[in-house]
Amino acid sequence: MQIAEPESPCTPITDSSGLASVAKPPCRTPVCGSENLPCSVCCGKNARFLLAAGGRDYWRCSDCAATFLHPTQLPTIDAEYAHYLRHENSPEDLHYRRFLHRLAAPLLARLPHRQSGLDFGCGPGPALDCMLREAGHEVALYDPFFHRDSATLLRTYDFVTCTEVVEHFHRPAEEFARLDALLKPGGWLAIMTCFQTDDTRFAAWHYRRDPTHVVFYGAETFIQLARCYDWHCEIPVKDVVLMRKGKRS
Repeated sequence: MQIAEPESPCTPITDSSGLASVAKPPCRTPVCGSENLPCSVCCGKNARFLLAAGGRDYWRCSDCAATFLHPTQLPTIDAEYAHYLRHENSPEDLHYRRFLHRLAAPLLARLPHRQSGLDFGCGPGPALDCMLREAGHEVALYDPFFHRDSATLLRTYDFVTCTEVVEHFHRPAEEFARLDALLKPGGWLAIMTCFQTDDTRFAAWHYRRDPTHVVFYGAETFIQLARCYDWHCEIPVKDVVLMRKGKRS
């Protein structure tokens, strides 16, 4: 289903219908490092070649400090799906619940009772929704591979969660515009992703080596996005960011 995107100060691309998109096959030759690219996150015009690692080429935006894979090297939908099928995240796994608690705890501390939310990119074995339901909230699910219920994208919510999702976005600017549109005024967007902090370790970083991770964020990236959408931005713990939409929109 084609989802109409709201107008955004970032002028996002408007031809995607989910987290992943049909991509060209990966390049077999190095990409020229002299070209400028538009940033896939903030739409700035000043992204420059950063480095090549593992046969892939990465660009850095000088406006928002995001690092992203060259668009011609994005994985195909089939390759992504095959990789996601190997994930083993169960709602009954106490270790996984402790991992998600890092996002759930600060979010729950900010939510009034009985709020409605969306777990965006929930994956095949959603666990966060169970934790939020146990706390008394209503949670809908959406995932372009495992819970493709387009009706959930036609509502608005008091909160939206994205745990280990935003690093998979092929068109981040478009997806952040979608997330903003899904939030009610005053609603919370809760994101968990490993922040990139050290360029010298980027090539060997385990997070980069995941073939489905194609964009990487730092605190500065989320601060810039908050300015773009007029969100209030908080980073309560490592690798977790909470953004609150303005009460007037």
